[in-house]
Order: sequence, then C-alpha cells, then structure tokens
Amino acid sequence: MRIARATAAAVTAVLGTSAAAIAAGRLASDAALKAPAGHPLPTEPRLTVHTTAAGHITLTRDLSSLRPGTYGLAGDDWHAVVGPVIESAEHPADTVVRRLERVTLGAPQPGAKAWLTPRVHTGTPKTALGLDHADVDVPGELGTLPAWFLPGVRDTWVITVHGLGTTREHPMNVMGFLRHQQFPVLDLAHRGDPGAPPAPDGLHHFGTTEWHDLDAAIRYAVRHGAQQVILYGWSTGAAMALRAATYSALRDRVSGLILDSPVLDWEATLRALARARHTPSALLPLAVRAAQGRTGLTGDRFAEVVVPGTLAVPTLLVHGPDDEVAPWELSRRLADRRPDLVTLHTVDDAPHNAMWNADPEAYEERLRRFLTPLM
Repeated sequence: MRIARATAAAVTAVLGTSAAAIAAGRLASDAALKAPAGHPLPTEPRLTVHTTAAGHITLTRDLSSLRPGTYGLAGDDWHAVVGPVIESAEHPADTVVRRLERVTLGAPQPGAKAWLTPRVHTGTPKTALGLDHADVDVPGELGTLPAWFLPGVRDTWVITVHGLGTTREHPMNVMGFLRHQQFPVLDLAHRGDPGAPPAPDGLHHFGTTEWHDLDAAIRYAVRHGAQQVILYGWSTGAAMALRAATYSALRDRVSGLILDSPVLDWEATLRALARARHTPSALLPLAVRAAQGRTGLTGDRFAEVVVPGTLAVPTLLVHGPDDEVAPWELSRRLADRRPDLVTLHTVDDAPHNAMWNADPEAYEERLRRFLTPLM
C-alpha cells in the first residue's frame, strides 16, 4: 500500500512538473508569436536618458547605444531620431553621447526609459517626408488591408512589407529613395497590424500564412496598372516575399526580391527571442513544440525550400552577422547556393531590421545598383 501511494505521489509530481514545463514553454513562445507591432523585440535593451542638450542626448552606455548610424529612439509616449556617437563630448564613463537629430513626438526627459528602433519616421509619408500618397484598401482573405500608395511613372511597382516589431512606418526609411527612382510604392499593413484584420488565432506565423496578404497586394497592384512588381520585405516580411514569389498565382509578375534581415528559419528566430526573455536553455525545445502546436508550423527551413529551380528572379539579400534574431549564416548559404540570382550585401554592426540604419548611404547605393536593371 505504501509503495502504491509513493508511486502515485511520484507520478503526480512528474505530471505536475510536466504541466509546468509545458506552460513555461507556451509562455516562452509568446516572445515571438505575440510580438506586438511597433514595440521593441526582447533582444533590444532598455536604455536610460540621462541628459538632453541642443543637438545632444546622453544615454546609458551599452553595445546598442554605441552602434554606428542613424536610429529612432523611442519611449512610451515619445520618439526622436539620433545620429552618430559624439566622441568629443564630455560625459560620465557609463554613458554615451549621440547627436540628437530631431524630436518627432513628445519629448525625451532625463530618467526616461528608451530603446533604439530602426523606425526613423512616424506618421504618414506626407507628414513625415512631405511625399504625396493615397490611403488605399487592399482586399485580403481576412478583410481589408490598409496601405499607402505613392505614385510613380514606372510600370514596375515596389511593394514593401515590414516584419517583426515594426509597422508600415518602417519602410518609410527608404521611401524617399524609391520615390526618387520614380517607382510607384505600395506600403502594406498586414494581418495583426493596427487597422488591419487580426490573425484568426492572434499569433504570428513567421510569414507562412501572412504571405497571403502580400499576394493580395500583388493582385491589387496588377489590377491598378503594374506590369511587374518588386517585393521588398524586412524580417518576416522578407519570408512573406519569398513565399509569394514561390507560391503566388501571379509569381510571373514578380521581377525581383529585396530581402532585409530575412527570417529563413522560424525555429532559430523563436529560440533567439525566447532566450532574450531569459528562458532557460532546457525550455527552448518546449517553446518550439508549443509554437508548432499553437500555429501548425512545421520544422522546415525556408532556406532549404529555395533550391535550384525554385528561386526564379534576381534577389538582393541585405543582412549582417550581428543580427541576433535571424541568423545571417542562412542568408550567406542561400547566396552561395544561388550565385546566378542572389547578391548578398553584408552589413556589420547592425541589429535585426536595421541594415539601412547602420549606413544609409551605402545601403541606398546598393539598392540603386540592384534596381537599375529592373527599371
């Protein structure tokens, strides 16, 4: 009898531990599956604003605050743009001074918490950049998808689609450049974005279902005069672009791909985001299994799907080894596999989604070279 009771107690303890582990795995998977649009990813450290002065802002010294380039700096109710580190400015050893380019919303106050973001502009193309645009509705499978359309004289359109942690404001970083090249631009909000229909399960699917919204944007562009389209995606938006170029019924209208910080292995990205939430390594496999059970995702790496004969259009990959969210090695492998079509532009010292921010001029020159033959 004592043995039976002890066995039952042991089984109950194991079941209780298993249930707790499963719950922990589910919670860990939320770091990626429920990453809200426009909010920082858990890989982005929180900084403190120490002081502000004319053209200067002093922040917590961290590898992130020392990054070269131009970034948005955001708080809970404010947004600013910061430029390079000012080495000559006097400051305490535990801080760093950057150039304060402008304040676009609210005002950073000493003591405020902040994070760097690749999103430099806020508002609309008109309010942020002075570019005329139309608010258009793209019919999608879940409902109406809002988009900004900027007219241009060419019959090849560029369709932009953002990724994890950002909104359709993020592509405004390159909107002025694309407008200067005279491309019509369709900047899409997809399921889960503000103003767009929610995903049926409320979760991100790393582009595996969201690509249908991009497919709807391609159909919209063709109906409104586009002869060809170039798909330009960041992060999971890049995964959407790859899938649309592979599976869309209108894939013959896709003449080029621009993939910035592409998520080519959803498992690696989920693990990275869960790890950034301080999930113990032992629970990471449970987070992956939880994501599979919640979303129906399989373990395929899209980099393995893009085999000879599948990728059919010129592709520019812009990625770097400092991306902690989407492994750069997979981009390099894809470029090595398809040198006939894929060009890899490597950017150092840039986090996920921020290849433009590290060096805007070099980034846009690489874009210009890629786009010129496609005009």
